[in-house]
Amino acid sequence: MTEDRKLRVAVVGCGAFGGNHARVYRQIQDQIGNLQLVGVVDTNTARSAALAKEFGTQAFSSVSQLHGKIDAASVTVPTMDHLSVARRLMEAGVDVLIEKPIAASLAEADELIAVAQRTGRIAQAGHLERFNPAVIATLPLVTQPMFFEVHRLSVFTPRSLDVDVVMDLMIHDLDVVLSLVKAPVRELRAVGLPVISNKVDIANVRIEFETGCVANFTASRVSTEKVRKLRFFQPHQYISIDYGRQDVISIRVDERAAAALLRGEIPPAALGPAPGIALEKPQVESREPLRTEIEEFLAAVRTRRAPAVSLQEGRQALTLALEINAAIQAHHQRAGLGRSSNRVIG
Repeated sequence: MTEDRKLRVAVVGCGAFGGNHARVYRQIQDQIGNLQLVGVVDTNTARSAALAKEFGTQAFSSVSQLHGKIDAASVTVPTMDHLSVARRLMEAGVDVLIEKPIAASLAEADELIAVAQRTGRIAQAGHLERFNPAVIATLPLVTQPMFFEVHRLSVFTPRSLDVDVVMDLMIHDLDVVLSLVKAPVRELRAVGLPVISNKVDIANVRIEFETGCVANFTASRVSTEKVRKLRFFQPHQYISIDYGRQDVISIRVDERAAAALLRGEIPPAALGPAPGIALEKPQVESREPLRTEIEEFLAAVRTRRAPAVSLQEGRQALTLALEINAAIQAHHQRAGLGRSSNRVIG
């Protein structure tokens, strides 16, 4: 498939995520011209009609109406519908970008992977933070991560209440850390509580990997502020990522200078206030992560190369998220938290 040939794309699911996907596809169509947003799909015809009008495309009420009209699609329906929608698309010869989490269960994730293999379709997992410029700028700095501290806090909105905070928010960071550590989980402990919704709205998790790396995660969708930060330590270096600001700070220790300082061979004043310590800010190219994610997906569709984030990687993040939720439920039982604790509004 050549670069100048117009790819025909659609967005299935016209909620908040679907609206953003449609917006980016339309931007690419207008700015580059090698793509056509054929339509948007939702069983809620009023919602699909409104989105179609906003982005100058056609509204559809079912995936079957797209048969033969598109080459690729974003699947942005509720998680419980990912398998049924993505399967129908792939069996119709359509490549898919599936929002996270890729499925509601491991069995469904496995079926998605099997369908993609059987049909030969490009199927990319929609783990957005992989495409955050700050994360991309950090990759060359990673050597041997040994400790992570991750916070993702959000003000409550009535969005994505079909899943808990682990599947909604924390899964972004689980995927990023898994991609950096590249090791199996040895042990995890977790606690979480419903606060406003009837699902867990705030959670804290401690994970130890087989490499000895330890990661602490906190996710909340009932915060008074918005925080998206990941910090990690590795030998002689500390790195801090601010997802929202798309900013990276690296603090590296010069072993020889630090050792000489400790031996008294270098007067502290000779090297300034922090002898042997260098603070750096890697250059970050500010870009919308969703635009990068979709461009990577479209490039994979055109060249038939492996997607930037595979369904197998999406399954790994889903596996860990499900294990965390099981640990939270086990903690509820140990703590004697019953149904009456589903809402703990103070």
